[in-house]
Amino acid sequence: MSNVPENTVYGGPKPQNPNQRVTLTNLRQKHKKGEPITVVTAYDYPSAVHLDTAGIDVCIVGDSASMVVHGHDTTLPISLDEMLVHCRAVARGAKRPLLVGDLPFGTYESSTSQAVDTAVRVLKEGGMDAIKLEGASPSRIIAARAIVEAGIAVMGHVGLTPQAISVLGGFGPQGKNVSSAVKVVETALALQEAGCFLVVLECVPPPVAAAATSALRIPTIGIGAGPYCSGQLNF
Repeated sequence: MSNVPENTVYGGPKPQNPNQRVTLTNLRQKHKKGEPITVVTAYDYPSAVHLDTAGIDVCIVGDSASMVVHGHDTTLPISLDEMLVHCRAVARGAKRPLLVGDLPFGTYESSTSQAVDTAVRVLKEGGMDAIKLEGASPSRIIAARAIVEAGIAVMGHVGLTPQAISVLGGFGPQGKNVSSAVKVVETALALQEAGCFLVVLECVPPPVAAAATSALRIPTIGIGAGPYCSGQLNF
């Protein structure tokens, strides 16, 4: 049972106080001081209100909603329009965290113009503050750079990237041998150079996450990547 009063969760939208919104500047300050950054996913209004009340730094509206909410086996089926519904609901409930919306599979791979157009919709129609994209192939790096140059903050994501399940062959740990470990660090660095403000490290061994965190100037957020990241992401 929640100890949050019912009218807090279900009482409707509340006025936003811009002075309380977490910004990239706040995250950089926490990272510089060595303070852990808290990141949690949310897919609906009640969950977003709870994150807001708890003082979470970053709220990600993840394409994991495909599995967690819609019951699919992977993140691939969810559409941009479905993601925008989740984004809007979360934006109504979470007034303090930095809001980050995932770009769903199939909405940013074709061209930089497609990637920028999708990112713009996530901010304008979804009410997000930033976007997240997966992977660091040359085309993804180009897309990330183009979105940043369009004036939109980008969060990167390396290691286990669920949208690449077709080529990864399953939801398994990445970076388990030397060559793949080096690739994790190199791709994280490439995303940093493309202008990403933060990189998610998913399902990589703790020593690899530690190496990436040490090599980067921007924060790292771990998902099953051990204790050596700048913060943790919980679903």
